[in-house]
Amino acid sequence: MKESFLLQEAAQAADTVRRQLRTNTEVMQKLGEQLRRHRPYAVVTCARGSSDHAATFAKYLLETRVGILTSSAAPSVSSVYSAKADLRGTVMLAISQSGASPDLLATVASAKAAGAMILAMVNVESSPLAQAADYTIPLCAGPEQSVAATKSYIAALAAIIHLVASWSQDEELLDALEQAPAALARAWKLDWQDALTTLTPVRNLYVVGRGLGLGVAQEAALKLKETCGLHAEALSAAELRHGPMALVQSGFAVLIFAQNDETHGGVETLAAELAGRGAQILLAGANAPQATILPTESAHPAIQPMLAIQSFYRMINALSIARGYDPDRPPHLRKVTETV
Repeated sequence: MKESFLLQEAAQAADTVRRQLRTNTEVMQKLGEQLRRHRPYAVVTCARGSSDHAATFAKYLLETRVGILTSSAAPSVSSVYSAKADLRGTVMLAISQSGASPDLLATVASAKAAGAMILAMVNVESSPLAQAADYTIPLCAGPEQSVAATKSYIAALAAIIHLVASWSQDEELLDALEQAPAALARAWKLDWQDALTTLTPVRNLYVVGRGLGLGVAQEAALKLKETCGLHAEALSAAELRHGPMALVQSGFAVLIFAQNDETHGGVETLAAELAGRGAQILLAGANAPQATILPTESAHPAIQPMLAIQSFYRMINALSIARGYDPDRPPHLRKVTETV
């Protein structure tokens, strides 16, 4: 049986990140210096879909490592309402695989006119978004034929880590990023068959993360929807303890991502509590009684989410097929979504 594009492209993530690091080293050093001189008071992210999940990761990494307020722009404010905001002294970080969606372009144009410095992380370097930016950071993922983004999402995470480490002059984080390609190659080989066994028959589940892990929980939930026809809802581990907890009954499936930082203990405790209620817990990056433990690669906490989603991508391809779907052709979707 021919391998799906999703499987082929996700397998290229390690080489993608390795190529990106070689390509972007000089531009990141210069950009880090520029940002330290510029001293913006806030970062505004602009993205859709998987790229917006990367922006969630960017928020947590920027706020915890650079100490700068980071918020997501609502593209409809510019593209539909034609409203203007004063963005003097800010940086807009636009993330896109195609760099072609009209609402993102409208948001970037409005932000630039309002005084923001525009940074674009984009895979298509000849795109309108790249041309509109003050600084372009190539994702270096190459062509991606599957509708579901994989290597371009991981490339966005790597670029965000590189940007933050260069801005904050975090040598430990830079060293960890240099080791990420080899770690991604190892993560790709990990066996998440137990997740496949649990998720094939279910119809609904929660996907949970916290802090740096929330963005990959959002990404995993999206992939479960578009490639497997599952109703998957991404939640922060903290938010789950509020109203959403009412749905967690015996047999309910919950996929949980954890990384080894300040959130680890709380996420692990939550997993144990949910398993104790009879929920089917799939746990990546931690341990809890009665939970099904999914193997993960050890790494710097900022690198761990990238490695976990790489292992997830291999599993999701198999799960899509097991549920009777084509992982490359989700119903009602196409590769470039041109929202207004």
